Amino acid sequence: MLITLLCVLATTFSALVASQSVELAGKVGPTSTLAKKLARSKCDITKHGAVSDGKTDISTALTSAFNACKTGGVVVIPSGNYALSNWVTLSGGASWALQLDGIVFRTGIEHTSDFELFSSTGKGAIQGYGYKFHQQGSISGPRILRFYKVTNFSVHDIALVDSPAFHFSMDTCDRGEVYNLAIRGGIHGGLDGIDVWSTNIWIHDIMVTNKDECVTVKSPSKSKFLIASHEPTTTKDNVLVEQIYCNWSGGCALGSLGADTNVSFITYRNIYTGTSNEMLMIKSNGGSGTVSNVVLENFIGHGNAYSLDIDQYWSSMSTAPGHGVQLNNITISNWTGTEANGKQRGPIRIICADGTPCTGINIHDFDMWTESGNSQLYSCRSAYTDSSASPYCLRSDKKDTAYNLSTMTVTATPKGYAAPTMSADLASPTWGFTASIPIPTIPSSFFPGTSPLKALAGAK
Repeated sequence: MLITLLCVLATTFSALVASQSVELAGKVGPTSTLAKKLARSKCDITKHGAVSDGKTDISTALTSAFNACKTGGVVVIPSGNYALSNWVTLSGGASWALQLDGIVFRTGIEHTSDFELFSSTGKGAIQGYGYKFHQQGSISGPRILRFYKVTNFSVHDIALVDSPAFHFSMDTCDRGEVYNLAIRGGIHGGLDGIDVWSTNIWIHDIMVTNKDECVTVKSPSKSKFLIASHEPTTTKDNVLVEQIYCNWSGGCALGSLGADTNVSFITYRNIYTGTSNEMLMIKSNGGSGTVSNVVLENFIGHGNAYSLDIDQYWSSMSTAPGHGVQLNNITISNWTGTEANGKQRGPIRIICADGTPCTGINIHDFDMWTESGNSQLYSCRSAYTDSSASPYCLRSDKKDTAYNLSTMTVTATPKGYAAPTMSADLASPTWGFTASIPIPTIPSSFFPGTSPLKALAGAK
């Protein structure tokens, strides 16, 4: 039986939503308000025969409630534990919402529009029980949440827990908002938090624990792709992601990138990463195409293996056809905190493809220090900067030709490396990969010194 929430939503009208970030190219979210949907109809699954006992199948009741509200209304799953023993497809709806205040295990939604998935209390969750797949040696099970060509939607104030595979992917989507989520998976690779290749999507205030991808951009990106910027911009087709809390995860990334990569105008801002594989990685092996105009700013890290890791010979993927993805105009600024062992895995590692050297790699205000020992290593290969000073082992001679690995050992402690921690930081997850995972509470903050950009559901 599948344990997933699959959403394949049809293209719909232009978005209409209040109080969104001014940086987005267009309005995002559902085309009609929740209040209007509630005014039309409210369909409580318990009124359609559902029982909240954690064992009685609610598939018939859920289908019945959906049929009553699918042309305009709100399907309500109230507080409680609900079991779905059978795969349910909710197909053909428009201008409806699913209010998830209870805990649900199995369902599916297809071909709908003007859609909202949310919890009014902040306690709703989808429990995937992926550990049951993992006990059998499988990580190829279903995703908890998958959007494909989705438009005009929102997902907020819920927890996604223990997916058999990836937790949430957005593929070729447009005009959506995702916020106030807690994602918690097994401590193992292949269990990504959020993967996105879309346009005009606002992702903010997300906590991910999973030991794999936190929030990751993949290709293609429709040529212009913005993540996490508060600065005024005229860039169109933006995706905005900010205030991300990678709390014991694999960290954020661009990639994996292969043939015909098309990613540009990306900004990550206000990213906190603790006890993860890296703070941010750009990863590829061979391939072709471009990644350009990327800004990575306001990063705080503690106890991570790598900090900034650009690896165009990434051994965990097969070599793709081509001489390498061209990286150009990558700006890294205001990184603070500590790495686990700077001599073993330095905080700056920029390994570019010899066939297509990186150009315009510009680093400013990078103040990180090691938690072990008294030195740290910077490593560069075929990487060039626009600066005439050639900082951080980069070259500035404008030749843009390949060069062998160049390293720099740093023994002076940066003055500005000290950075705050988060109160919800996990010292060590106790559930591993093949054990049941508890449903987390959505935190009150996702980046030091900040509140969620929209109030948490159920907050006073």
